[in-house]
Amino acid sequence: MLTIGQLASYAGVTVRAVRHYHQVGLLPEPDRDASGYRRYGASAVVALLKIRTLAEAGVPLSEIDSLLRAGEADFAAAVDRIDHRLADEITRLETSRRQIARLAAGNSGALPAEVLAYLDRLRTIGVSEQLVAAEHDGWILIAARWPDQVREWVPVKVAQLEDPRMVRLYLVLSELVDEGQAGGTLRDEAAFRLMEEAADIMAELAEESYAAGETVGRSDPADDLPFELLDALADEHHPGARIMRDLMRRRGWSSWTRQEKVPPGPGREATGAAPSSVGR
Repeated sequence: MLTIGQLASYAGVTVRAVRHYHQVGLLPEPDRDASGYRRYGASAVVALLKIRTLAEAGVPLSEIDSLLRAGEADFAAAVDRIDHRLADEITRLETSRRQIARLAAGNSGALPAEVLAYLDRLRTIGVSEQLVAAEHDGWILIAARWPDQVREWVPVKVAQLEDPRMVRLYLVLSELVDEGQAGGTLRDEAAFRLMEEAADIMAELAEESYAAGETVGRSDPADDLPFELLDALADEHHPGARIMRDLMRRRGWSSWTRQEKVPPGPGREATGAAPSSVGR
């Protein structure tokens, strides 16, 4: 019958693989014949082909022996478990590929995958690339200051997108940012109405959040620097950011990057409502 070389060639594996299967007990090793060679019969070929097929499908060698000995029902159930495990692995690898693609594009900015997924979610609701880029940079500042907490805040941000008011807020801000980037006139009546609408929405959301005792993005009340940087970043991204901060102060809030009430004073609206940040 077949030598080990002929067996390996017929089954499409290496001689080294056959010897390894002998060593781990998957393939019985035949006795030597009178001339001192090991000879393999047809059953060895069939067994080796089964082993190769299972191994190529991603089944660990430690599980192949039990599969080879299993009955039809047990074999089908085991194959189904393996298929689910492979599907999970494919999902993990596809996620890794997307992350690698972002790295290749220089677009990660040292951000966790959860934040990048959130930015992708913004795109699906129609947020402009200009505003997504601004959010991206803002999250870099946040992640650098609160690296452990940032992943806990992302689910809160995602849940907020279920509120039509938050979606509308993003779309209004997208329009303002795109107009500013295109050199539009920020002082015209239409632009100011959009800023007023954005401030009203943020005021309503912030008041609800404040009343519920929610504090997303503020771990140390004495740590103002991250928020000062976020304000400065907004100024650099859009010339109307200062106007928006003034509109928020009129509604009783210090800024759109933090949920801190300011005391009543000249210029503050009587409603007492205040704009929240777009999520920080």
